[in-house]
Amino acid sequence: MKAYYYWIAVLVFAIDQFAKWIVATQMELYQQIPIIGNFFLLTSIRNPGAAFGILKGQSLFFILVTIVVVAGIIWYIERNKRSGSRLMLAALGLVLGGALGNFLDRAAFGEVVDFLQFNFGSYTFPIFNLADTGIVTGVGLILLDTLLDNKRGNAKTAQDGDRLNHDSESNAGTDESAR
Repeated sequence: MKAYYYWIAVLVFAIDQFAKWIVATQMELYQQIPIIGNFFLLTSIRNPGAAFGILKGQSLFFILVTIVVVAGIIWYIERNKRSGSRLMLAALGLVLGGALGNFLDRAAFGEVVDFLQFNFGSYTFPIFNLADTGIVTGVGLILLDTLLDNKRGNAKTAQDGDRLNHDSESNAGTDESAR
């Protein structure tokens, strides 16, 4: 599939925006709907900050940072679309879709619709949305691809080193027989 990474971004963006629209139009602010007991709930909140609610009210800052990040992702994809790892490009598609999903909320409303709440006993993980999920999953896959790439590079280096040693030994044997 040509440009699958952009299709991934469009899919993440569309699903995120659709889910946020449902939450914003069908749930009251702070309303909770238990999905799996008290472990997983849909909770309608608005986040005027970044992850975990930090830097509240800094929408312009986040908009500018997102523009730079999105431009960087697109530049990197375009530069590496023929030679890059399929995993890396897919991961960048996830991050791109998530970044655009939250960007639209901040640009249009000055805040992000969050609704996925997980509780672990008395601890409540900060409420997030599907765009955040795309970003975190994408970053995790970028890290995985980097680790795999380093492992492939180390294996290739070791293989090249073995080949050089073998060639040196073969040449040494040839030199000895020529005497």
